[in-house]
Amino acid sequence: MCLAIPGQIVEWVDEELNIAKAQVANVRRNVNVGLLAETEDAVTIGDWVLIHVGFAMSKIDEAEAQSTREFLEQLGDPYRDELEELKGSTIE
Repeated sequence: MCLAIPGQIVEWVDEELNIAKAQVANVRRNVNVGLLAETEDAVTIGDWVLIHVGFAMSKIDEAEAQSTREFLEQLGDPYRDELEELKGSTIE
């Protein structure tokens, strides 16, 4: 099962290539934010996004991020599996 999980943008890795570091449940990984670049949803440090397969798919507010995470935690294994995959992923 592939889930879109909420993460917070915590730093730029390569702004020109649209690579930012996001924190998801105490895991920090590079994500591509290019799908949101040059749109009204362009992200900055501190913004929350939904991440799917290493890409920020949409910008969300903190309340939505919190409620989404709470829902995903209730799913149990699928959410834990997704976090494990995130820990092992690399975007450079």
